[in-house]
Formats: sequence, C-alpha cells, structure tokens
Amino acid sequence: MMRLERLRADHADALLAFERENREYFARSVPDRGDTYFAEFASRHRALLAEQDSGLCHFHVVVDDRGDLVGRVNLVDAEEGAAELGYRIGERAAGRGVATAAVEEVCHLAAAAYRLSVLTAVTTLDNPASMAVLARNGFTFVENFSPDGRRPGVRYQRRLDATR
Repeated sequence: MMRLERLRADHADALLAFERENREYFARSVPDRGDTYFAEFASRHRALLAEQDSGLCHFHVVVDDRGDLVGRVNLVDAEEGAAELGYRIGERAAGRGVATAAVEEVCHLAAAAYRLSVLTAVTTLDNPASMAVLARNGFTFVENFSPDGRRPGVRYQRRLDATR
C-alpha cells in the first residue's frame, strides 16, 4: 500500500535521506544528480516549493504504509493543459507495483485536481521497468528520443480523462 503526498517543507529531511540512500541505485538507470545537488539540497527544496506554489509544477512524495518515503512522482512544466511526468522509486520498494500505483494516482490527480489533459514521459531503452510502468498506465509511444543525449530512449504520451 502506498499514498501520494504533495511535497511540503517538512518532507526535506526524509527526501534528502531517500536521495542519498538511493543515489547509486538511481545512477544505474538515470544520470547522477552530482554532489552539488546534495550540498545545496535545502535551497533546492525551497525553490521546488516556490515553483509548486506558482502552479508550474506538482511535486509528490510516495509514502508506504509505515510512513516511510519510498519514491517521488512529479509533474513539471504544467501549462496549457499538459505536463511532463517524472518518477523514481527507491530500491527497497522496487518491483512491488509501487511505481505503477503511484503513476496511476498522479494521472488521476493530474486530471481531477490539476486540470491537465495530457502527460508526456521519457525513459531510456535500457530501463524496461519504467517502460512497463508507463505502458500499464496507458501511455503510448510517441517517438524515439534520447533524454540524456547519449542513450536511446522513448517519449510516451497519455491523454487524461477527468472522469476516470
């Protein structure tokens, strides 16, 4: 079981611990955030909250039934009814359906609460788990794409229905 919580100031410590704990795990499939990300985490967290307050982004943490932060699901660049979906689930929660459930929930929120009508997402071809999560949540292939400029990937899209 999991739940999404909209990012808040009091998530900072748990979020930083989550990112540190999973740094090597994430670096296997996405570019590492670098040391600066961790050194400047507090100011970056405040900046994300300000961006969220402006309505341009919607950041969420994924919390398990014990109250532990196990992932993130974000909608960025929300404008004209569209946004880009990004997510990361920590190693301890991987492979248990958490990503699929979290993406499903954020798709519902995107339509019902944030009034978005379309989401895009990108992943690399060497991340089949992410591709499967997107497919299970109704995302369809749009084009081949290289998200980091080095590795081949795919761009997906999902049209949202506020009644779902």
